[in-house]
Amino acid sequence: MEDDTDIYDGIRAQFPLAFGKQPKSQTSLEAIHNKTRRSTTTAASNSNNHKANEGLPSLSSSSSAWLDSLRNSKPPNPNPNDSVIGPPRPPPGPVPEEEDNDDVMVGPPRPPAASGDDEDDDVMIGPPRPPVGAISDSDTDSEGENRYRIPMSNEIILKGHTKIVSAIAVDHSGSRVLSGSYDYTVRMFDFQGMNSRLQSFRQLEPFEGHQVRNLSWSPTSDRFLCVTGSAQAKIYDRDGLTLGEFIKGDMYIRDLKNTKGHISGLTCGEWHPKTKETILTSSEDGSLRIWDVNDFKSQKQVIKPKLARPGRIPVTTCAWDREGKSIAGGIGDGSIQIWNLKPGWGSRPDIYIDKSHSDDITALKFSSDGRILLSRSFDGSLKVWDLRQINAPLKVFDDLPNNYAQTNIAFSPDEQVFLTGTSVEKESTTGGLLCFYDCSKLELVQRVGISPTCSVVQCAWHPRLNQIFATAGDKSQGGTHVLYDPTLSERGALVCVARAPRKKSVDDFEAPLVIHNPHALPLFRDQPSRKRQREKTLKDPVKSHKPELPITGPGHGGRVGTTKGSLLTQYLLKQGGMIKETWMEEDPREAILKYADVAAKDPKFIAPAYAETQPEPVFAKSDSEDEEK
Repeated sequence: MEDDTDIYDGIRAQFPLAFGKQPKSQTSLEAIHNKTRRSTTTAASNSNNHKANEGLPSLSSSSSAWLDSLRNSKPPNPNPNDSVIGPPRPPPGPVPEEEDNDDVMVGPPRPPAASGDDEDDDVMIGPPRPPVGAISDSDTDSEGENRYRIPMSNEIILKGHTKIVSAIAVDHSGSRVLSGSYDYTVRMFDFQGMNSRLQSFRQLEPFEGHQVRNLSWSPTSDRFLCVTGSAQAKIYDRDGLTLGEFIKGDMYIRDLKNTKGHISGLTCGEWHPKTKETILTSSEDGSLRIWDVNDFKSQKQVIKPKLARPGRIPVTTCAWDREGKSIAGGIGDGSIQIWNLKPGWGSRPDIYIDKSHSDDITALKFSSDGRILLSRSFDGSLKVWDLRQINAPLKVFDDLPNNYAQTNIAFSPDEQVFLTGTSVEKESTTGGLLCFYDCSKLELVQRVGISPTCSVVQCAWHPRLNQIFATAGDKSQGGTHVLYDPTLSERGALVCVARAPRKKSVDDFEAPLVIHNPHALPLFRDQPSRKRQREKTLKDPVKSHKPELPITGPGHGGRVGTTKGSLLTQYLLKQGGMIKETWMEEDPREAILKYADVAAKDPKFIAPAYAETQPEPVFAKSDSEDEEK
């Protein structure tokens, strides 16, 4: 064995070190997450803390305060060359009489004696407390922000769309993400199958030329609903295969309750939160409809909202409550109407909020208890409504520009915070933002910048992943921003970011093999070039003969031809003498008069009708007889 190893080492020494397969260098997770860390700090007050803890992983506010106190309380070393190892020396002083022994002190000095009797309460466990005056305003701000545990330290972008992303849907397990855009396509992302390139595994185009307006997963996450600008919603399975589309109604029927489906473009749609066979859609035709997924040809219920005057006013958005027992609709006249699903219910709303917004409503969102309703509108406001007191909103948040009809609202998993996105205006200096608000205090908690030039449309905070999804884009680009924190989030973006793409190898490229066999069968022979085929055709006397001239001359029966007939039977009869054409040689007067005797003896057509009334013809006698006499 030693001889073999010596031979191997001798041969290996003749080659460079880079020869052969090298072990792959494993990139640490910390380095991977540092690449996706957000560069801009969310609050200016935390800049000092970020600079101090730049080389450390993410720390809580209490831990960072403890580190600062240790740095500030460390005494200066007068002799930098003398490095102290171990516990500090005991302070110089007279030795007490009780300790006149020759025993040498080992270990750190004893703590000073406590002044009180409660010695057990004064025992310090863990790191020392920071001094009273050491807590700054920045520390209190960071504690306030971390109190909501918003995962926003890192960010990835799911790209692929060429226009703004207007719809987002994440299944309940958090493994698949759907994104719909104004470029008429839906892209499907799978966190378990993606690598760090973040590419979608499927692209769909539900309706050609229609924007995607909403996406919604079923409660079991085996199907999803796609709502576009057309009048028909589509159902797809989990892999993106079409299961069916709902029927379209007759646009010439005036009463919407008599139509079998929507007659104008859809505006919104949601799957029932509990029942996997029921969905809800709203349309520009002024109606809401409840459908059964098992029957695409009929609808279960048609809801016509309450209007001040008869007409068709579009329903801009719709929503289920958390239990699926109530339906909310945003009407084009600015009103919010809520229907409770109960036996014998109809189109009359149970809750009617008149003139809730001055412009179209883009989103409605129920709280888990069903008492609070959030509404978002084109007028740049977000309103919080208590459904027990609908006379006035609890709170109105203004200065939230909104330019897209799909801008929505989302709750955090514990419903301590709700968030919404803002649009970019021409003259403003701020970009697309995510604004977080406290549900109990009804005040602004934080603003997170998503893009300096793109508007934020839809957002979602997934409860299992603890990651925030925000769609953004403009007329030329679009993407889904995923905010996460390695210490707070689970799976999702953490899985695909840490998975590096497969490196290409030389073995991946295979040149196509061409087999030249001159004596093979004609089916397997190589096709000759066109030039050789033309040269071969010119040499062939049959293929290169002069083409026949077009048929000219007199014809027969309206057909031109020298044979006086284009059919074979006509040609044979002509040649055999059975068809004799003598009309060109006969006198027309003689040809008619030869039937005069037959017509006089046996009239068939005109003569019998006038036989009784027709006078007898009197012909003049010929003068030639007299002249002859």
